[in-house]
Amino acid sequence: MTPIAPHGHGKSVAVRRNVIAKYNPCKSFTKKTSLGYMNSYDAPLDAVLHVSSAHKTAFKKAGIETVRDLLFFFPARYEDFSVRTSIKNLSAGVHTSIEGIIASITSKKAYPRRIPLVEIVVEDSSGKTRALWMNQPYIAKALVKGSIIHLSGTVKQNKKGELYMVNPVRNTSRAHTDEHTERIISYDDDTAEPLIPVYPPVRGVPARILPSYIQDILHLASELPDSIPASVRKTYNLPEIKNALFHIHKPSTMAWADAARKRFAFDEMFAIQLHRVRMRTNLSTQKSFTIPFSETPITDIETRIAFPLTGAQKRAGKHILKDFSLSHPMARLLEGDVGSGKTLVAIIAARAVTAAGGQTAYLAPTEILARQHLREFCKHPFSGRIGLITSSECRVFPSKARPTESVRISRAQLLVWVADGTVSVLIGTHALIQKDVLFKCLALLIVDEQHRFGIEQRNRLVRMQEKQPHLLSMTATPIPRTLALTLYGDLDISLLDEMPPGRKPPETHIIPPEKRESAYEFIRNTIKDGGQAFVIYPKIGLQSEEHTKPDKPISEISASMKAVVEEHKRLKEDIFPEFTVGMLHGKLKPREKEDVIAQFRAGDIHILVSTSVIEVGIDIPNASIMMIEGAERFGLATLHQFRGRVGRGGQKSYCFIFTDSKTPKTLERLQALTKAKNGFELAEYDLSFRGPGELSGSSQWGISDIGMEALRNIKMVEAARTEAEKLLLSDPKLAAHPILKERVEKLEKQSLHFE
Repeated sequence: MTPIAPHGHGKSVAVRRNVIAKYNPCKSFTKKTSLGYMNSYDAPLDAVLHVSSAHKTAFKKAGIETVRDLLFFFPARYEDFSVRTSIKNLSAGVHTSIEGIIASITSKKAYPRRIPLVEIVVEDSSGKTRALWMNQPYIAKALVKGSIIHLSGTVKQNKKGELYMVNPVRNTSRAHTDEHTERIISYDDDTAEPLIPVYPPVRGVPARILPSYIQDILHLASELPDSIPASVRKTYNLPEIKNALFHIHKPSTMAWADAARKRFAFDEMFAIQLHRVRMRTNLSTQKSFTIPFSETPITDIETRIAFPLTGAQKRAGKHILKDFSLSHPMARLLEGDVGSGKTLVAIIAARAVTAAGGQTAYLAPTEILARQHLREFCKHPFSGRIGLITSSECRVFPSKARPTESVRISRAQLLVWVADGTVSVLIGTHALIQKDVLFKCLALLIVDEQHRFGIEQRNRLVRMQEKQPHLLSMTATPIPRTLALTLYGDLDISLLDEMPPGRKPPETHIIPPEKRESAYEFIRNTIKDGGQAFVIYPKIGLQSEEHTKPDKPISEISASMKAVVEEHKRLKEDIFPEFTVGMLHGKLKPREKEDVIAQFRAGDIHILVSTSVIEVGIDIPNASIMMIEGAERFGLATLHQFRGRVGRGGQKSYCFIFTDSKTPKTLERLQALTKAKNGFELAEYDLSFRGPGELSGSSQWGISDIGMEALRNIKMVEAARTEAEKLLLSDPKLAAHPILKERVEKLEKQSLHFE
């Protein structure tokens, strides 16, 4: 590999040596290079580059502060200028590259917002086309009329049928000199241009400058130690880190780029699997609350419900009860499709624990869901009382005054009963994990939709106990096998892949704009026959619900509320004036939300207009229609959660998906909802369908885009798991692998389970 010579932003050798001496306290790892002694990858960027204060601030906001950070800031994609299409053969909607001569350059302001617009006409031997750049006025100064330019982007078509490109990636080549004035470049010109990396945007750092910063430090990649053992690299034909870094930032072919991405994807999976395997090993050495195995909790609950348990519920129940009989704590994920009966399995586990004298804590993501779980638990007898704790109220069941329903009590009284063991099951939200909530003998922690809770919060309950409680995590979001192996590699997994008897999946239809009125009429007739309907409205201006952060900014909540308020008014006054239309959004207080849900459950509200607050767990048995507006703004997993809210009473149910989008990619993605038989099938489709950086929940899981790419490759994930197990057998403390040890310890500080 030929190192990249520093240029442009590089500092002098003398300056670099001074910086190196400052950031190199451990001389035993140094290597002499043309720049002096350099082995500190944690040196700040401005120590080795001329970085303006504005760019330094912008990089810092993007999480890029050191040489290592910038080296590992990978391209999102590549533009291949060696594969070109003649202008004559361009087609709308196709992503391609063209090469031609700049015939004209125009710079102006676009109406009505006066945005700077640069427009050029490009011609080759087959024809002409236009390229436009919005809000990038500097491009006009960078281009020269008569020079050769390579462009790569998606071809668009206007109403007149004219083809053009908007904001294409450009690669300006040699000048069109006088001796060539009679020659218009031919498509057959075989001059090959390299692949051009396209990086994710860093707000405040121009896209044209970002690659040059990386090129100026790329030669330092040769000093990085390799975290993957040589034997593992050889087994799976993975390039060394220095070569991989070179070829991911400056590949000569896509094959080299793919090889580099494969190496870094494996690298991330390997570290994660080491973390997971170590967690499992550590857990096996801890003591827990042991309960002799018995199937009585399963058979006993079957006598108390009106329908038989599914085979999957029985299997999951047995898995949990067998885990309880071991000396070390259980760590199990209960993964079930929407409506598959997870709560009943949780009740089986809690009853087994309380019968043996232990206590159960049940963490729910919302107050609405916590109260719903309280109602379900109160239907079954427990050894001890059942408590509820939220930020707005505390309740207990049963009471002497009202033996058949829960009653409100003071927080102080509830905490006394939890501490002395009177309350054997405590259900709650974040209020459950405050410092003053102390258990006498916490034997089981149930976490519902665990990624909605902070890691430190979950750990707080665990640390306060003499023995490690058993952990049962539950999710209603089906997870592809590779994702489950990666994210929950430290947990055993039980699948609820069967639906309770009589439960039918909703019939799903994509409704085009011209069929909207027909859909309204169908909803009207269904409600007249006694049914109820949900109407879900998205946030305005968001591409996908899955890309939002858990802590929503006030502006997002306000936009969401405004959209729901407007839709509520329209449906109530213009579309369904004969029905009662309710409204649910994030600005309502917990008690107000509960009141709305109670009215809807009682049938006093016929149509409920809501934001995505109803995504998880709300159970309205009589609801039979789910109507989703702006469906293209939601991810498939979220849409599947929505439609799981209807048909829970066994009646035929429907999900109507409304979208104004006509893009083939969006429609193909939404069509998957109409074809998938269950959430597991849909999850696998979602994983294969989405591109790098678009994978469901990549930000919330804490895995990079390149790491998420590996999740399409089950062999790679399994190989990383196998190699992690082998390495930890020979080196349990990773003493001989300090780089890996540092990475794993960093992961351990970050998570109990990935967010």
